[in-house]
Amino acid sequence: MKDFTKYDYILVGAGFYCSVIAERIANDLNKKVLILEKRKHIGGNCYSEIHQETGIEFHKYGTHIFHTANEEVWAYLSRFTKFNGYYHQVLTVYQGKVYQMPINLETINAFYQVNLKPFEVDEFMKKEHEKEFYEDPKNFEEQAINIVGRPLYEAFIKGYTQKQWERDPKTLPASIIKRLPFRKNYTESYFFDPYQGIPKNDFTDIFNKMLDHPNIEVFLETDFFDVWNDIPKDKTIIYSGAIDKLFNFKYGKLEYRTLEFVEEVIDIEDFQGTSVMNYADADIPYTRIHEPKHLHPEREIKGKTLIIKEFSKESDGTEPYYPIGGQVNNELYNKYLTELNHTYPNLIVGGRLGDYKYYDMHHVIEKALNVYQTKIKI
Repeated sequence: MKDFTKYDYILVGAGFYCSVIAERIANDLNKKVLILEKRKHIGGNCYSEIHQETGIEFHKYGTHIFHTANEEVWAYLSRFTKFNGYYHQVLTVYQGKVYQMPINLETINAFYQVNLKPFEVDEFMKKEHEKEFYEDPKNFEEQAINIVGRPLYEAFIKGYTQKQWERDPKTLPASIIKRLPFRKNYTESYFFDPYQGIPKNDFTDIFNKMLDHPNIEVFLETDFFDVWNDIPKDKTIIYSGAIDKLFNFKYGKLEYRTLEFVEEVIDIEDFQGTSVMNYADADIPYTRIHEPKHLHPEREIKGKTLIIKEFSKESDGTEPYYPIGGQVNNELYNKYLTELNHTYPNLIVGGRLGDYKYYDMHHVIEKALNVYQTKIKI
């Protein structure tokens, strides 16, 4: 049995949410922290490692690009790394042809075989909206059609979405599509945020530095639920896992999507010319191909390249990635949250799984810093 009495705080999960809070507690409060991580490594889904055959560093759980408009978050993370200035561009394949994604003026002109200028886009799209527009979009499909019109939606969004979520887009909440930018010019950067890039030494190095403190200890390959009963009841626990599991799914399981990755080494230097290539056609089983060498243009890597095909599927609870959301799931989440507040007053829940929110990295870091200030430091 492990001795939990010597720690001031017990944190569950070694991703950004708990790692940020652990770093703040250790350095700012000079308190002792224990992190319990069920995987073999720190870093959560942001974990990166070196591929043995090619020497290419890759993100084990899908390409992660850091971006934010929050100066506080950027300043905080910059204490642990320097960024390489990488700006994310995504391309998509539809019926064997490559287009810019998100949809921009180049995509529109190539798809419709026109030569619009930026000031002509609104009038052009107005004609599409006259054919179909929803004053009060109630689902993903209606919201997407309002943004890009039916033809562009059918070509670039519908098939990809069906693969990503394995659901009819009419059954998905409208809020999901709001993450997708739409440009009337030739801007190719995926994100608008002024701060973005890949850590020069990649993500695992950030976590190594963040958790390198004598007040922080990490137990890997340790499932919180195997040791929960051994933790003193008065200990403050910060938990970044799925909230429904805390109650053994008594009200039902929250729905998540998960991802499966298939690696392939190819004996050429450059396979697709970009870090991420989407595949919009519904009959192509994978959603995208990652080629991680393009994340670090400052590194000179010759010879073979590594590509990683990404497949989306329903989560059985072992590796949840994306909260599906929607009214039924959100009502279920609120039931668990209400019971949590009554049953476990010393347990703080957060992160993408804990909050059941489709957070990006900067959202998680921002939430973690806020939780530290408002619930722990006070």
